[in-house]
Amino acid sequence: CCAGLRNILQGLSFSAKYYTKHNLPQAVCPYSEIKPKKCHILHCSKSTCTHRTAPPGSILPWRFFSSEEGTEVPSKRKQKTSTVTSDLLHKNLLKSEQESWNDISPTYKALTKRIKEKLEELHNMYTLNSESPRMRFGENVYFEENGCIFLAKADDDEGNAEILFSIEDLGFSDAFIQRIRISPDQRYMAISLKSENSEEATCIIMKLGNLPVLEKVIPSVFSFEWAANDVLYYTTQKNLKCQNVFMTTFTYQKHTKLVYTEQDARFFVDLYCTKDRRFLTINSNSKTTSEVWLVDCRHPFEPPALVQARTTGVIYHIEHRRDQLYILTTYGEPAEYKAILADNYIHRIIASSGKENWQLVYALEKKTKLVDFEMFSDACIMFLKKAGHLYLNVISFVSHSVQSIKLPTWACEFELESHPEHTTSTCYFQLSSPVHPPKRFAYSFKENNLIEQAVQEVPIIANCHTTRLLAQSKDETLVPITVFHNKNSKELHRRPLLVHVYGAYGIDLNMSFKEEKLMLIEEGWILAYCHVRGGGEQGLCWHRDGCQHNKLRGLHDLRACIKLLHELGFSQPKHTALAAASAGGALAGALCNTDPELIRAMVLQAPFVNVLNTMMKTHLPLTIEEQEEWGNPLEDEKCMKYIKSYCPYQNIQPQCYPSVFITAYENDERIPLTGILQYVQKLRKAALDHASRTSKKGNWIPNIILDVQANGSHCDSSWEHSLNE
Repeated sequence: CCAGLRNILQGLSFSAKYYTKHNLPQAVCPYSEIKPKKCHILHCSKSTCTHRTAPPGSILPWRFFSSEEGTEVPSKRKQKTSTVTSDLLHKNLLKSEQESWNDISPTYKALTKRIKEKLEELHNMYTLNSESPRMRFGENVYFEENGCIFLAKADDDEGNAEILFSIEDLGFSDAFIQRIRISPDQRYMAISLKSENSEEATCIIMKLGNLPVLEKVIPSVFSFEWAANDVLYYTTQKNLKCQNVFMTTFTYQKHTKLVYTEQDARFFVDLYCTKDRRFLTINSNSKTTSEVWLVDCRHPFEPPALVQARTTGVIYHIEHRRDQLYILTTYGEPAEYKAILADNYIHRIIASSGKENWQLVYALEKKTKLVDFEMFSDACIMFLKKAGHLYLNVISFVSHSVQSIKLPTWACEFELESHPEHTTSTCYFQLSSPVHPPKRFAYSFKENNLIEQAVQEVPIIANCHTTRLLAQSKDETLVPITVFHNKNSKELHRRPLLVHVYGAYGIDLNMSFKEEKLMLIEEGWILAYCHVRGGGEQGLCWHRDGCQHNKLRGLHDLRACIKLLHELGFSQPKHTALAAASAGGALAGALCNTDPELIRAMVLQAPFVNVLNTMMKTHLPLTIEEQEEWGNPLEDEKCMKYIKSYCPYQNIQPQCYPSVFITAYENDERIPLTGILQYVQKLRKAALDHASRTSKKGNWIPNIILDVQANGSHCDSSWEHSLNE
């Protein structure tokens, strides 16, 4: 899962499909035939889990090794017997579900064929015409298409581009390009490659020139940034944990050393370069607290300097402009993001960067979500979300003014175009919604206005109506709902309704464009997005009000939203389906237990439905980090009882359940497959028990279907996977 503001720290995401381990330096042939591949954009996600063995955030001169003393080692015989029994049970359950899926899936063959053809038609119409993200360095523009890296001139209107190299030519097959970073002098390019079936990526460093050469391969890399022309910092990832920062050089004295390690199991480390490339930041973040160390890019071999020691509950991120640090932080009341200036940082280094010297520049209004932040030479831009609407706020450092622009009402998501130059006079971004394909906009700093780019070949959908509602929850809190339906639809109470929910980690519901959503609108469906507490749609407080001991609020919110939709004539229970993914499965599964009469069907993707059992297993990679979201049932009996009160698996009972379709992944590192297998087995038994006990006329047995994918990773967002789903 991603925390809000992760896209500030994330790099340029690209796509294609190639991967294999290969670490022999080789020259790259100018080009060979490239097979066209479908492209998709992937976003990195963070997670971490280790055992605390030393003070957090240790700065180390060299490699760091540690071990805990006095640790009791369990009996190997007991361990082996328990593991064998568990593995056998898992295999039997998996085999049973796979046989069940093979029996039932042919039933949907004709329907699947029709849907697939329609989706491919929409994909070709709306998506394939879009350009790959560009990365500009002075007069040069770099971009990726179909696994090839291209170089073009910024002022070349003819579209001429030189192919630098192909990932396939390097021997990396079945992977996609996830991130690209170019050294300041453009002599080196670092690229991360990731396969569908792994959370970990491999970083390759290419030496550019007339004949690019594969300089180095680094396995299991999460993030990386160039601190200087030939100095690369990178973090390594293992078992979803990212805690070590290394520095490697490419001069005649090539060497690699560990410069930072994080020991707190709740924290995850990544890297980011300030927009002006003055500092490289080492960011150590938990879900509620953060700490940042600075590497001076003018002196990349000096030890990192601490900006502000971690303070429980305080999150902050760093940018730099003209010898001053600009800090986005939750410090102070209310605990929402604020823009802070740490004055004269360069002249007094660490002495003036502490919280006591922070000066407020700008504070968000209540119930406002900071979606993204971008620093430029004379201004910074904030993308905000308030009451379901998107806003662009421009803070001018010249006029010391703030300009707020409300973006088009149909827009639900935005994407900032990759790495705009620090001194640019225009900021480009795209707006979209689940049923509106991305449309390009620009903000001109010179004109101080928003510019809609030339009309695209495919116009914005005209026959879709967007409605924003507020449902009153159990404690009278107003919960936003976004509804889409076809303007030409009549008798909406007879139309099928698909409700979406997430409500965890302070993350907004994904409302980017999806071909399948547009298809449903065209076929008369109603789409509803319930922005319940626990998500991030109304700021950090909205998340805090729905996590740990407040999780039930999200369930109450979801119930209120669905009831309001039905009361207002948007469909009815027998035509309503509920969709959720990952942590959203906890709320959807809970509603399925408490209010099964509200929905007819439930569709889950890699759902977190066995919450209590998972949070009791500290050997799993995410359990310790997740305690800030769900609580710690091992040490807190009240927490254990509270989780048990809503956990989907724990509360299954014989009753009339809706039909359920679940997609899971055999090698999912985040959501254990065993928990999903147990949930499906228990749910199916409860439904059958209820049917056998009742002889009511019209009684029905729901379809409870599990599709276990052998390939793919947790909630894979690729076009190919989305099409199969």
